[in-house]
Amino acid sequence: MRQPEVARLLALALAGALLTVPVVRAAADLTLAVAFLVEFLSSGRSRPLSALTRAPRREPLAIAGVAADRWAGRGVPLVLVHGYAPAGKDEPRVREAAALLARAGFDVVTPTIPGLTRGRLRPEDVQPVLATLAARPAPTVIVAVSVGAGPALLAAADPAVRDRVHVVLSLGGYASARELLRFFLTGEYAWNDVRGRVVHDPAVVRSFVEANADLLDGSALDALADPARAADLLAAPPPRVAELLARLSPVRVATEIRARLVLVHGVDDRAVPYTESLRLAAARPRGTRVVLVHLVDHVEGTRIRAWSTAARELAALVLVVYGLGRVG
Repeated sequence: MRQPEVARLLALALAGALLTVPVVRAAADLTLAVAFLVEFLSSGRSRPLSALTRAPRREPLAIAGVAADRWAGRGVPLVLVHGYAPAGKDEPRVREAAALLARAGFDVVTPTIPGLTRGRLRPEDVQPVLATLAARPAPTVIVAVSVGAGPALLAAADPAVRDRVHVVLSLGGYASARELLRFFLTGEYAWNDVRGRVVHDPAVVRSFVEANADLLDGSALDALADPARAADLLAAPPPRVAELLARLSPVRVATEIRARLVLVHGVDDRAVPYTESLRLAAARPRGTRVVLVHLVDHVEGTRIRAWSTAARELAALVLVVYGLGRVG
């Protein structure tokens, strides 16, 4: 065979290899996304991702004023913002989620959000997220769980770091602190023509009220423990409380977020109603995607009987996870 022909064949082979590599890589990433979801939604009863990947290395990450761990991965930087977690970054479920995300190909950091270790949120709870984002390479992915969506989204809107954030995934998050408080105390939720009500455990409501006792006087605290009186109080809260609720509401700064938003919410969520994701998407429709599913209850998987529905929702969630790693 002549040398020019060899050169042409080598060029064709190289071109084919260059075209094949992205396809193979995409297939591998899709496989990890599927394995991640199966393990996550089954709460570890099925462990395909653990079987396919090595356990990530966990190490403390030095960030001034923040307790944080890094779960070293090989891919895109990711900040995991937990919801209510008494042990913060050391909560078993937070550690499990961080490890799974690292196995799925992300370089994960989990900061502790102090207020969410005590069942309360304050504006200063945004600071650990801001500091962590500033310490991470850009572009960074944020995954926010439950009420952790508050500090995560508020940080993503902050001019100091918002250009460092590529995408925010909110799982069971909220838009309006006032509406979330109304739901938590009265069980009622609404957005446009979507309305509903759930019955909360009175002991849980009382515990929440006591955790926020510094905000109200005794009579107001008693009112919050009574759903009927709580609704009246929330209609016209004391100025200090109204200001706090406004500052803790991501819907207020939604248009200032430059990252892509993906809002995943369980239709049957009894902890944070899915109307909160609809509310946030309406405030910032461009660059926002809402994924409503039955496969997720609040922040954990649940079983559904219709296989066609399960398959369709699983496919949608696979594309969500796969898309988190696409930063190009």
